[in-house]
This record gives sequence, structure tokens and C-alpha cells, in this order.
Amino acid sequence: MPDPISWQLALPTLIAALVFGYLLGSIPFGLLLTRAAGLGDVRKIGSGNIGATNVLRTGNKKLAALTLLLDALKGTAAVLVAGLYGPEHALVAGLGAFLGHLFPVWLGFKGGKGVATYLGVLVAVAWQGALVFAVAWLAIAFITRYSSLAALVAAVAVPVALYLLGFVQAGQLFVLMSLIVFVKHRANIGRLLTGTESRIGAKG
Repeated sequence: MPDPISWQLALPTLIAALVFGYLLGSIPFGLLLTRAAGLGDVRKIGSGNIGATNVLRTGNKKLAALTLLLDALKGTAAVLVAGLYGPEHALVAGLGAFLGHLFPVWLGFKGGKGVATYLGVLVAVAWQGALVFAVAWLAIAFITRYSSLAALVAAVAVPVALYLLGFVQAGQLFVLMSLIVFVKHRANIGRLLTGTESRIGAKG
């Protein structure tokens, strides 16, 4: 078992890693980019989300791709920087970045659904898991054209893959993150069940 004294000594830096990850993750790139491009407030179209899928509903594919990349990179950056202080710090910062994207203080704690940041954290923590995510997401998205369904299937596959690959601590983290992804997608799940969910590429 970990030495309680060691954990007490590490607690301030772990908290700092969590806060650092949160602040980085809370940068609302989708909102900032659409406003800079003169497309207005992305929260007023489609699902009202600030993520790449909703940015795509503006009709600007390049902007959506950039949003996806930046939302992912903030998760990757949080893990890599905090990882300089140890693997536990990396995982805590990754969780912080994920929560920051979901609940940004700057937007009244109403952010995105976290899939891109989830993937960005995963790339830095265990790239093998990121490959599993990518394969699962692309396969389901290609077959159904439902981004939400693809994300949900991938979120189930990732923790299982991490445990099988021996990334136990990461697997535990992604069980939690995947559960949060499902909670954030509860409205999408309802629309999937009723056949009213928007497909990839559909404008708001």
C-alpha cells in the first residue's frame, strides 16, 4: 500500500496538477474559434454544445477540425506537463482537463461533452488505448453516422482495453471518465432510442 506520509506530502502537488489540468481544459476553443470566424455563438445552434460536432453544424469543416484538435491537445498537454512530476500527477491533471472542458467556470460550468479531451488525455496516458478508441469510433461512425453513438461505444471499449493491456491505474481513471461521458450524453441516448438524433454532417 502507498505510504500515507508520502501521499500527504504529494497532496499539494496533486491538487496543483488537478487545478492546472482544469484551467487548461476549460479553454472553450469551439466558442472562441466560431466567434473569431464571425459565426456567432455556437451555443445558439444545433445541440448548443461548444464541441467540434456542433461547430461542424456551422458548415465550416476546417473550423470543426481545428476545434477537435485543440480540445484534444489541451488534454494531452495537461498530462504531459503534469507527468514531469510523476504518473499520478499525469492522471490527476488529465482528469482535471476533462472536467474543465465539461464544466468551464468561464461559461457558468456549461461546457462540452468531453469526447475530444477524453481522447487527448488517452493519447498521452496510453496511446494503445487511443488506437482502440479511434478504431471503435470510426467503425461505428462510418456505419451509423451517429457521432454520439460512436463516442459511447468507444468509451465502453477503452477501459476494457486498458485493463487487458495492463494499464490498471489508467483503466480505473477511464472507467470514471467513461461513466461521465455517458451521463453527459444522456440526451443523445434518448434521441438515439427515438430515432431523432442528428447525424454527422447535419446542420443545426
